Amino acid sequence: MSTHVGPIDVDALRARLDKAATAATVAGVDALLITPGSDLRYLIGAGGSSFERLTCLVLPVGGTPVLVVPKLEQPGYAAVPTGELGVDVATWVDGEDPYALVRRALKGTDRVAVADMMPALHNLSLRDAIGGDQVLAGPILRELRMRKDASEVEALRKAGAAIDRVHARVGEWLRPGRTEAEVGADIAAAIVAEGHELAEFVIVGSGPNGASPHHSLSDRVIEAGDVVVVDIGGPVAEGYNSDSTRTYVLGEPRDKDVWDTYAVLQAAQRAAVDAVKPGVTCESIDAAAREVIADAGFGEYFVHRTGHGIGLDVHEEPYIVGGNDLVLEAGMAFSVEPGIYLPGRWGARIEDIVIATDTGVESVNNRPHDLVVLPA
Repeated sequence: MSTHVGPIDVDALRARLDKAATAATVAGVDALLITPGSDLRYLIGAGGSSFERLTCLVLPVGGTPVLVVPKLEQPGYAAVPTGELGVDVATWVDGEDPYALVRRALKGTDRVAVADMMPALHNLSLRDAIGGDQVLAGPILRELRMRKDASEVEALRKAGAAIDRVHARVGEWLRPGRTEAEVGADIAAAIVAEGHELAEFVIVGSGPNGASPHHSLSDRVIEAGDVVVVDIGGPVAEGYNSDSTRTYVLGEPRDKDVWDTYAVLQAAQRAAVDAVKPGVTCESIDAAAREVIADAGFGEYFVHRTGHGIGLDVHEEPYIVGGNDLVLEAGMAFSVEPGIYLPGRWGARIEDIVIATDTGVESVNNRPHDLVVLPA
């Protein structure tokens, strides 16, 4: 993970730091310890990189935040407006003890929440240095992160439009005689060309490979009649991610049940999106898609949750899955992506990123949901 710094909104970041400190108080901890990753980017605008040298934002509930950072890596955070954010910076060099700097910033506090993805190397060393009780920071920060503000929603719209442009071009590369890997390389280049920082993931699942939801790329040669699942995404400059799936077919599908089965999938995805509005539960959205697929006799072939939250991470809260009784609120953003996977034969998925609004739902992806027929 690089120390890339995207567009900075000082007021928004300052508000996030204040809200995070308040949330920590409510959770019964005295400080958050946030190492490089998406939580750090959410709070100060830069995600940083986690190496053997400790970088850590110490966010006490009643004091001044301190960014502990190796002196040699401090230039990577030069674009972070620490002064305007009210964040002190404490640097250290090899041979000094960075964990002592964290202990000093905590001012005797030992009830802390640590970043979920903090490397064990640092977590165990911090535990030795400060003692006390430690819990995960993720459950505290996710309450903030899964409710997107206006700037975050705009970044998701930008990402959605960019990945839509890539799907509109898939016909340039997807054709019989090419391998999945060759097609995937062209798609990855287009993801960057159409406005992303990088291609976070590219799935091209042709024929029987499409029946594996997390298939990536292979040397399989795409054939006429193949159904092909293309699931792609990545971050834009603001750090927010796209994630969209469309299903293609090269000429007339080899299997004659494709059209009727795909129609079931379309109805399921539409039912789930139509069910999105504030006040309903995540599990009810999952049920809306699952019921359509199960009623058509394909229940056992829908093998994953209906969706996942998205933002600075491709997968984050809220998860659209059975058993999750979390109530949707305006600003929550997530995928709606039911699929039908017939082992050894073919698979299909339709995925849009949607955002719950005050009155219903907004989709940031607007490509047609039809099975896309390309020349064979």
